[in-house]
Formats: sequence, C-alpha cells, structure tokens
Amino acid sequence: MIAAVGFDFDHTLGIDNKLERVAFLRMLDYACEDEAEPLGTLAEEIERIDALLVRQRSGRCTIEDAVESFMRERGCSDASQYVEQYKTMCVQMVDSFVIPEPGAQKMLAELRRREIPVAILTNGWSPLQQRKAERVGFEGPVIVSADLGVQKPEPAAFEALARAFGRSPQEIAYVGDTPAGDIGGALRAGMFAVWLDAEGIAYPQDVPAASAVIHNLAELPALV
Repeated sequence: MIAAVGFDFDHTLGIDNKLERVAFLRMLDYACEDEAEPLGTLAEEIERIDALLVRQRSGRCTIEDAVESFMRERGCSDASQYVEQYKTMCVQMVDSFVIPEPGAQKMLAELRRREIPVAILTNGWSPLQQRKAERVGFEGPVIVSADLGVQKPEPAAFEALARAFGRSPQEIAYVGDTPAGDIGGALRAGMFAVWLDAEGIAYPQDVPAASAVIHNLAELPALV
C-alpha cells in the first residue's frame, strides 16, 4: 500500500523555462564590466552553458565551481566574487520563470485532502530548488542533492527520502520525468516508480520499466 509520495521537481511539479541558462547569459554583462569578453556567438555561449549545467546537475561539479569556471574562462579577474551574484539572481528570477506543471496544484490539493504525505527529492542546489517548490505552492519537505552530498539515481538519495517520510521504501511512490535518474533510481531503492511521460518521449530500453506510467498529474491520485 502506498502511504507517501515523493516527487522530482523540474518537469514534474514545475517548469523553470531554462532559468539557470538565462542567468548564466546575464552573467556575461558582469564579464563585460570586468573587461572580459564572451567566447563566441550566442549559440556557442548557450552550448557551453548547457554543457556546464549538465556537469553540475550530474554531480561532477558544484554550482559554485560552475560559476567560477564560466567567469574565469571569459577572463574575469576574480571569478569567485561572482558566485553569490549568480545564485541571488537565480532565486530572484523564480517568480518570473517558474510555473507549475499543468494539474500540479490540483493534484497536490487532492493528496492533502486524503492526508497523504508528500516530499520533493531533487538534484540541484539550495535555496533555488526550495524557492521553486514554494513558487508552485508545495507544502512538504524539500530534499536537495547539494545538501545531501549525493544525487539521484544514487540509492543514498532515495534513502534520505524514505527517512524523511519515516516509511519503508515499499510504502513510497516516487514520481519523475527522467527514466534513468528518477525511475531507475526509485526502482533500485525498492519504491513504486511512476514515470510522468508528459512529452511522449521514447523510454530507454536499458532502464527497467516503471511501476506505472501517467501522462499528466491528474492521473496520479488514482494510483495512490
């Protein structure tokens, strides 16, 4: 029996509309003030930024390392001074960029009505992910990988979610949009893994099948 529900955030409960990419592009203004210059065209800068964010989100570097690397590559004299400016900018952009996934707020209200505990387990950094959760009206614990020191799909991340609920993994449903990171990780942890396939993408053949598949969040309460 499912007694609690954990969620990924990005593209599951909320959509951030490339917030962090845009923040990095805005950092180019700071680079110019520091008499540094962009490395190429806008398309080339976006490609470099996206590659850097992939590294950060996969746990290969921290957000602090990513910002310093970005500014240092562009010739800034003291790259470390820009870290807090970037992080503050991202948090301030949440209200303008982040929107709830369609049906998220109604679904969460139904789970609250049924007194089913909810929590978020998300890769990323605080306070950005915490603020994103607030933006969509989420009420519950928000567990962020940078605070844990471990990322999905590592078992330790899902173990932290189970501890937050005070439940065994078998009593927890975990909902996410990423087959490998969300579904594969939740299954290995012994949870009921629900794949949110809102975009009609092909499921990878090398990832175990999800426990259930939904195409919008309105379908979730029927599974719990």
